[in-house]
Amino acid sequence: MELRDYLRILRRRWLLVVGCMLAAITVAVGVTLWLTPQYSSESRLFISTPQSNSSEAFQGSQFSMERVTSYADLITGEAVAARVVENLGLNMSADELSEQITSEVIPETVILSVSVTDTNPEQAQELTQAVADTFASYIVALETPPGTDNPAVKATVVDGAGVPESPDSPQPLRNIGLAAILGLLVGIGVAVLRDVLDNTFKTPGDLEAVTEAPLLGAITYDKEAAKKPLITSLGTHSPRTEAFRVLRTNLQFVDVDRNSKVIVVTSSVPLEGKTTTTTNLAITLAQAGQRVALVEGDLRRPRVSEYTSLEPSVGVTTVLVGKLTLDDTLQSWGNDGLSVLTSGAIPPNPSELIQTQAMDDLLVELRRRFDVIIVDAPPLLPVTDAALLASQADGAVLVVRHGKTTRDQVTHSVDRLDNVGARLLGTVLNMTPHPAKSSYGYGYGYGYGDAPGESSGYGRYRMGKTSKASQNGTPASQDSTTSVSTGER
Repeated sequence: MELRDYLRILRRRWLLVVGCMLAAITVAVGVTLWLTPQYSSESRLFISTPQSNSSEAFQGSQFSMERVTSYADLITGEAVAARVVENLGLNMSADELSEQITSEVIPETVILSVSVTDTNPEQAQELTQAVADTFASYIVALETPPGTDNPAVKATVVDGAGVPESPDSPQPLRNIGLAAILGLLVGIGVAVLRDVLDNTFKTPGDLEAVTEAPLLGAITYDKEAAKKPLITSLGTHSPRTEAFRVLRTNLQFVDVDRNSKVIVVTSSVPLEGKTTTTTNLAITLAQAGQRVALVEGDLRRPRVSEYTSLEPSVGVTTVLVGKLTLDDTLQSWGNDGLSVLTSGAIPPNPSELIQTQAMDDLLVELRRRFDVIIVDAPPLLPVTDAALLASQADGAVLVVRHGKTTRDQVTHSVDRLDNVGARLLGTVLNMTPHPAKSSYGYGYGYGYGDAPGESSGYGRYRMGKTSKASQNGTPASQDSTTSVSTGER
């Protein structure tokens, strides 16, 4: 990965990085507040040997420097601690006190620094001074040869212990600073790891590489679209309406030689936004003066009738079982001549019903009457209905949700279309981030209720070379980007 790749990841996942840093700071603040303040007092001792001339003084200095390292270990031992506990009458063991004592040899000197840490600053000072004084007398006893009164080495307290004014620990600023740095590093690592492991679609190029089909539209997420799912509730020059017109144009240049087209719109899994895309696409086609039929081919969880507020009890299933004719079940919608064939009663065997001769006859009749037939089909992976419908149509349009649908899901969807001999006309990348800010669990119960969190959204539209491509009579796929926003199942 290059530097610009890391910058792209950080720009896209900066909230994750900031969240990790804030979480680390919060933990550091909590731990700092929870810890009991510890105070440390310090005293220094000078280690020396008796001498009578300069030669002895030099040798004594060397001897003292060799000894002082050993004294640093002795002063923290239980022997000195036991004497301090006994002298002060402390309510603690020698082992507990020795754990509070630390010592350090000043480099290249014969000076020994000793400190004691305690939760009480006065207690820390008293213990430190007692340890220094006790150790000085301890060295005299330790270094005095038998039969003599003069010790070979002595320790002199040169700096007495003072009462500490501020605690040694915890140190809030240091803890928070280290936590911020650690959180930042962890956040960056997690962001990069998530990007490396993420197998969802983020760019149109990724989608085109997997499907080998042109991108017909890149649809931007807009949470407000749940309240206004259809473009007829908007102005004729609104960005959302214009975006669907471009999407319509791109689709019209697929199979230009056919007089009538049956196009199935589907997705890999639920909640990818196919139904609002299907409905608005049919509306824009009708607004262009074409004879359009919108067929609710999802016989498990029909939603077209809900968006259009048409009668759902008569429709596809009613015609297939022979109860009513196509003329009796087609319903007009809007002022542009759009005809809608709702699902009808939900059958117990949708896939078997779709494979009947009656379904073939229905599509033939629809071809005879209309220029374009748009079929809203169920997702491809959970059930076989969409693949069966696509095999009877001129092709399919696959809706893919940005950052949600995985490469494996799209690959399996394309394979499922190939297995039945259906053609993938193009794809729509749905719910992409706004340009300004730039599993298979479908189940049999698909037709018996809406999943929580369904929404639809629309956004802005961006067009590159679509107009030129359209004027030249060529498909406007890779040279154009259509950004609308829609979202539901």
